[in-house]
Amino acid sequence: METPLDFIYAHEKKHPDSVWLTQPMGDGTVRDFTWKQALDESRKMAAHLVSLDLPKSSQIALFAKNNAWWILADIAIWMAGHVTVPLYPTLAVDTIKQILEHSESRLIFIGKLDGFENMEPGIPSSLPRVAMPLAPANVDRAEKWVDIVAKTKPIDGNPQRDPDDLATIIYTSGSTGMAKGVMHSFKTMAAVDVVNHLVKVDETDRMLSYLPLAHAMERAVVEVISMNTGARIYFAESLDTFVNDLKRARPTVFISVPRLWNRFQQGVFTKMPPEKLSRLLKIPIVRGFVRRKILKGLGLDSVRYAISGSAPISADLLNWYRSLGLELLEGYGMSENFCISHGTRPGQVRVGYVGPPQEGCEQKIADDGEILVKSPATMLGYFKEKAMTDAAIDKEGFLHTGDRGELDELGRLKITGRVKEIFKTSKGKYVAPSPIENELMLHNDVEQALVAGESMPQPFGMVVLSDAARNKAKEAPFRDELSRTLNAHLEKTNARLSAHEQLEKIVVVREAWTIENGALTPTMKVKRTTIEKRYADKVPGWYAEKPRVVWE
Repeated sequence: METPLDFIYAHEKKHPDSVWLTQPMGDGTVRDFTWKQALDESRKMAAHLVSLDLPKSSQIALFAKNNAWWILADIAIWMAGHVTVPLYPTLAVDTIKQILEHSESRLIFIGKLDGFENMEPGIPSSLPRVAMPLAPANVDRAEKWVDIVAKTKPIDGNPQRDPDDLATIIYTSGSTGMAKGVMHSFKTMAAVDVVNHLVKVDETDRMLSYLPLAHAMERAVVEVISMNTGARIYFAESLDTFVNDLKRARPTVFISVPRLWNRFQQGVFTKMPPEKLSRLLKIPIVRGFVRRKILKGLGLDSVRYAISGSAPISADLLNWYRSLGLELLEGYGMSENFCISHGTRPGQVRVGYVGPPQEGCEQKIADDGEILVKSPATMLGYFKEKAMTDAAIDKEGFLHTGDRGELDELGRLKITGRVKEIFKTSKGKYVAPSPIENELMLHNDVEQALVAGESMPQPFGMVVLSDAARNKAKEAPFRDELSRTLNAHLEKTNARLSAHEQLEKIVVVREAWTIENGALTPTMKVKRTTIEKRYADKVPGWYAEKPRVVWE
């Protein structure tokens, strides 16, 4: 069985001078890496790692934002016979320390990062460091990547790895507690090829890498599929330059998360009100021009496959992009199966469903509604956690996802929430928050939503407004109008719910929920328990207020 290493050696041999990676350098220039140049640097770094005489299959940490050297370091670690342990570039000190200690990492690559001075205390002073290009200037006690590759001869030939070797330990984002180390072999990572049977990526395709490579979704759909197919990868420089980065890449395959798809839409609406856009899209003679202009402005005019994953996306948003001629496909998966699980098919999308199982995957719905998946990419287990592994993977090989779902007549899966997030009101009735949250986010000015109400007579909703709406809400007339539309949206939402699910009120919270303030995981999933604790003291007061829409 071929591994990702086998594929990249083949690309190097077939077209050594073709550009594979394009990296913005922060000064307005970009650096291109051909296949030959990329693997030459990786072979030199691999030789350096071998020279350190580390124990066989040592864990080596990789701590950086997405950039070309992230992938080159990953390859070098594999060539040298070791295991990659990626760290999210936004982790808090305690989590960094916990992962490095738990993983028994022997060395750490440090690359492009923001706020490194606040994260550095989490790295043991005794842990050897290699500073990659674009790393912060204040990385102390580190050998420099550029110095190492300048003086080191490349490792000989094309080092091979057994498909069953441990390739990486991916630490989950910890939305439900401490991060767990998900172990994947080269064989389970190579299973991403089943996705390519659907998407059919090849060496003419382009992708933009900006979601964290430390997460299984970006690792699978961008890094490994690129290694397998030869597709070119462009990297984003920063949030401020993102639109320009996107226009530079003009990706043919583009993956994002619902929050960013929503932000793209809001960006369009700041230039053209939704009512006017809707009218223009109904006029046949101008529809095509408007579509092309908007997609070109977003840098998405060349996209063949657009994919949304990581969290539920609203039906309205899917239909809006479809009105632009962009059919968003949804994917569903976990770190535990390297995101090889479910996906919608072009032309067979049912809004609200994440599609049938991928090729080679099986699905079942347990008696309690939990989704069970058997995948060729199912993890080897959790690192040093046999009991948790046994609880997650049953004797038939099905992974217990912790998500609830239902199937339609074609076997397409609908996610209805998390098994453990259902709560009970003081009336003894159970409420599944996720479907209600999706309803709340159908309001044009709502970007994030969370439904709570454990032990309260009725549940309530908390919402975060979009940036544009939050700024406008500083003015009383707009705020009053927004209260009116939110109240109308609350009534419309409640009309669709059973009596015990109906929301007592909507609370508009001041602060957006972000990775930086601890309310989101690095993959932008809401940390439900964290948010509920943050506002717990305010809940009785909110319930006591008369208006149905309350402003924090």
